[in-house]
Amino acid sequence: MSSPGSSGRPPISWTASANVTSPSPDVAGAARPGRFGDRQGRRGGLTHPDQVGPARVRDNRSCCSQPRGGTVSGFVEKPEPLQVPGLVHLHTGKVRDLYQNEAGDLVMVASDRMSAYDWVLPTEIPDKGRVLTQLSLWWFERLEDLIGNHVISTELPPGAPADWAGRTTVCKSLRMVPVECVARGYLTGSGLAEYRQSRTVCGLALPEGLSDGSELPAPIFTPATKAAVGDHDENVSYEEVARQVGAETAAHLRQSTLAVYSRARDIARGRGIILADTKFEFGFDGDALLIADEVLTPDSSRFWPAASWQPGRAQPSYDKQYVRDWLTSPESGWDRKSEQPPPALPQEVVEATRAKYVEAYELLTGATWS
Repeated sequence: MSSPGSSGRPPISWTASANVTSPSPDVAGAARPGRFGDRQGRRGGLTHPDQVGPARVRDNRSCCSQPRGGTVSGFVEKPEPLQVPGLVHLHTGKVRDLYQNEAGDLVMVASDRMSAYDWVLPTEIPDKGRVLTQLSLWWFERLEDLIGNHVISTELPPGAPADWAGRTTVCKSLRMVPVECVARGYLTGSGLAEYRQSRTVCGLALPEGLSDGSELPAPIFTPATKAAVGDHDENVSYEEVARQVGAETAAHLRQSTLAVYSRARDIARGRGIILADTKFEFGFDGDALLIADEVLTPDSSRFWPAASWQPGRAQPSYDKQYVRDWLTSPESGWDRKSEQPPPALPQEVVEATRAKYVEAYELLTGATWS
């Protein structure tokens, strides 16, 4: 999938023969009060019947780094982590910063950083991290009867800077399945490119006559392997996922991905938005499969206005496409095929991009952003 965005968990690059292990034993976080109360600490997810060994999953506290081109990371200017009493910094991702508290829980902070074309840009988009966090929390509440999630609390850790308010989530430490679980209901992006060559997407045969933006006969599960910062995720077949993580786990991932997509698609459609495609992260808390990271945000999904949907052309969207278009325009003066970092964004691009994120939040939730 040509991802609409990126996430802030530690990246991982692995192969079928890799022995992916955790740097330390899993620590189950105790439930804490907050917006979600302690119910997420009590809730389970889909039961996983297999014994899942460390070669099949990774701890979501682990951290690895593969520099872009061997010398340049995906960051134009990589920020220094903040020092917060009682928290240990684990990882700086494209968008999220990851810490661990003294109880062993993860503290995930969504920044205002923007990534595009495998680079984390030098210009931030105000409020972006809060929009991603609050929209994810809104979706988690509407999905919890389908699958549990990793949220323990939204309380700000003691001593954390005030700017973390609204963008911070205390989460369970899970054994993450290293697969991007992508659901597509419409044909676009990397799926369209493959379809034009072979009439397939991730090896799944599709009918003739589809074009950019066409609705698929039914939603499809098109997974991808995880990539490090500065690298592309790689689309893989369902059979390859089953080989790497086990048949039962693969079946749970597909079932959960399509169930969540279908629920979200219907909710979004009722608000005048098409959910073209999206990607999810899943991890195990004991034997329970939970959904983690962000869900159904403009960074992880393609949202299109239903009123202007017209197959056969690129669709207007509620995401970072405005940034991508400017970066590839003559005005930016940047060659994306070079190893030169992209330039800073002009103010009008920043404001227009922020407006898109806020508009998506308000249309979906029905609430006014403040």
